[in-house]
Amino acid sequence: MANHLMKTTALGLIAACAFVGGAQAGGFARGEADTDILYEDGTVAARGGVVYVMPDRAFDTIRGAGATDAAYSENYAIPSFAAKFRVSENFSCALTYTQPFGADSSYGAQARAADRASDTGQTAALGGNAVFSSSFDTDELGGTCAANFGAGPGELFFLGGVFTQSFDYTEAKDFGTLNLQDDSAFGYRLGAAYEIKEYALRAELMYRSQVDHEASGVFTLQSATLAGAIGRAVGSQISSTGTGSLPQSLELSLQSGIAPDWLAFGSIKWTDWSVLQTLNYNIAAAGLGDQQKNFFWRDGWTITGGVGHQITEKVSGALSLTWDRGVGTGADIFSDTWTLGAGTQIKHGPGVLRIGAAASYLTSGSQSTTQGADFNATAGGDWAYALSANYRISF
Repeated sequence: MANHLMKTTALGLIAACAFVGGAQAGGFARGEADTDILYEDGTVAARGGVVYVMPDRAFDTIRGAGATDAAYSENYAIPSFAAKFRVSENFSCALTYTQPFGADSSYGAQARAADRASDTGQTAALGGNAVFSSSFDTDELGGTCAANFGAGPGELFFLGGVFTQSFDYTEAKDFGTLNLQDDSAFGYRLGAAYEIKEYALRAELMYRSQVDHEASGVFTLQSATLAGAIGRAVGSQISSTGTGSLPQSLELSLQSGIAPDWLAFGSIKWTDWSVLQTLNYNIAAAGLGDQQKNFFWRDGWTITGGVGHQITEKVSGALSLTWDRGVGTGADIFSDTWTLGAGTQIKHGPGVLRIGAAASYLTSGSQSTTQGADFNATAGGDWAYALSANYRISF
């Protein structure tokens, strides 16, 4: 079996292809820390890049009528950076940065009208409190180290590290705009792997911990009707707090050379999205108080398989197919997703350029007020697209 591909481009084939496809995994998942850099050659190595995702999720019907609103999902970019330092022959550490979770949605006039029409009690009496837009961002800065030991024909790796994760949530509604922030919550990752470089064979199991956020911020009052009801001025900023958790995950990744200049790879990932039942928050003002945003999600499963091939001495390519089980249970529309990814790795200049593209099919789904949704709606099959590029240098 020819080993050129296995020794020099195995990781690149997977990363160029799977990185862009993984950006459209289920729930609020976005980027993953680039800990794969720990396996790469060189005393020092650094890689930076970005994935740009263009989802096009739109309602098909709203409260039983044909929807006329534009897509409510917004485009987003996921930056990534990693730097590895080989301390000794058997010990390396990496600093990583990415945005692991996020969401960004804006709702049209028809959806907002349906949201108000579904309100009851005091909220309805004050004219309704529809969501105009909601978004949140997270930033992860971490450090992960790997210790490797000879074991049979290959090497055994033990990996571990810690990271800090921020949280910034904004929701604009008729009553006003809520912003909650948590500058730093800590988590950790642990893993183990076995690798035989001669055959590009590697099996890795990686765990990432749950992160619990306790956020604080302000609610900016924008409704004159509500302002009069609670005795506050429009534009008043009211102290607010919130709590929520982002999930733990466990991923098994496999790769192996299967023929001269050919590689097969795959992974299966469990994400504990059932931890996200609600986002609970409190606005410290009469008539507002304790509130919650419903999710009621179930656990997510993501399965990927693909092949890679060395085309020339400097160019290789890969294809992958990913299935992600939808986590929604009716409070929103997060249905199954199928993603076809393609990537190439090109040795260029002093380093290696990786570029990739992916197309995702978002299957149809529905949401219902009986399941915790703000209003009844359905979505047909939609498409999303992503592009990625990163560059690595090592010495």
